[in-house]
Amino acid sequence: MSVMVARKKVVRKWEKLPGRNTFCCDGRIMMARQKGIFYLTLFLILGTCALFFAFECRYLAVQLSPAIPVFAAVLFLFAMATLLRTSFSDPGVIPRALPDEAAFIEMEIEATNGTVPQGQRPPPRIKNFQINNQIVKLKYCYTCKIFRPPRASHCSICDNCVERFDHHCPWVGNCVGKRNYRYFYLFILSLSLLTIYIFTFNIVYVALKSLKIGFLNTLKETPGTYPSMSLTVLTVLEVLICFFTLWSVVGLTGFHTFLVALNQTTNEDIKGSWTGKNRVQNPYSHGNIVKNCCEVLCGPLPPSVLDRRGILQQEESTAQEGSCPRGPGTQEPPATQGPGQAQEGHSVLSLQVPAPSVSDTKMPEEKQRTPGELPVPSLDTGRAEH
Repeated sequence: MSVMVARKKVVRKWEKLPGRNTFCCDGRIMMARQKGIFYLTLFLILGTCALFFAFECRYLAVQLSPAIPVFAAVLFLFAMATLLRTSFSDPGVIPRALPDEAAFIEMEIEATNGTVPQGQRPPPRIKNFQINNQIVKLKYCYTCKIFRPPRASHCSICDNCVERFDHHCPWVGNCVGKRNYRYFYLFILSLSLLTIYIFTFNIVYVALKSLKIGFLNTLKETPGTYPSMSLTVLTVLEVLICFFTLWSVVGLTGFHTFLVALNQTTNEDIKGSWTGKNRVQNPYSHGNIVKNCCEVLCGPLPPSVLDRRGILQQEESTAQEGSCPRGPGTQEPPATQGPGQAQEGHSVLSLQVPAPSVSDTKMPEEKQRTPGELPVPSLDTGRAEH
């Protein structure tokens, strides 16, 4: 006997999302596909801090103050937390239009622009939007089939439209947009402080050791766990990493501090949206540095509109074969139905099981049946058959 069984396969929405992103932990983590430089960032931060905590911090905590490793640990944990928050979160990806929505937008554009003669270039798909008495153009995205909101842009690496798009940062392995820009800024700010901190105390460490045993003896000193490598060589390695990181990270922090003060994005600054020949003023700026910083860094964080962990259910029918024989000791459960229903149930049994022999005492009831009516055994007779 074959039985059709319907099984529901649970599919999350992140499994069907377009674009070039990777998801982990059942859609909770969202990153770009190119993550090689992100792993390099983790290696540089973890490696430099590990060397600093393993060697210099122990000496400086004894000679100067035990607060030195504590403050370094706080900066390290804060930098790592903001880095992971920036890398693993949704930057503000805008969902693509559904087929019905895309068709409606196409009809609306055709109705607005009219029929374009053959061989003539169609007009650009742009809508004008007014913000603070300033006309802002909303551009149409041919990939996502939507009119992008103000300050949004399509990332060519992740293949998604991102709200308040700033830039795609390979060092964090994700786009930087409306939902993770504040964490990105806090990351580069804390990383700048951590780099300056380690760089400064590495130089202090070498200076203190040189005053005690001389600079040449400091260069020859070896730690107990690494007899083949000079301790100062490790310190010099940390100094070099911090020195080259210092210029790029501190410079990047200064640049984004300037953008935050103006309430401007990197994308707008590169394109010259508000500093071009027309000298158009930035409609998003409040004209006050404090208000701009509060809006960018302390304003409400909008929720993700992707609904990555939403459920899409798909039914799959599978055929299974099997038999369910009834053992000799198996009995029917006692009937809890009314008298009329019990007789109906026994009439079904009379069609499948041969009618028992009828005694002379039952003949009067047999004669009362109408012609063509099936014999209806009593309740006791049905139980005896079972």
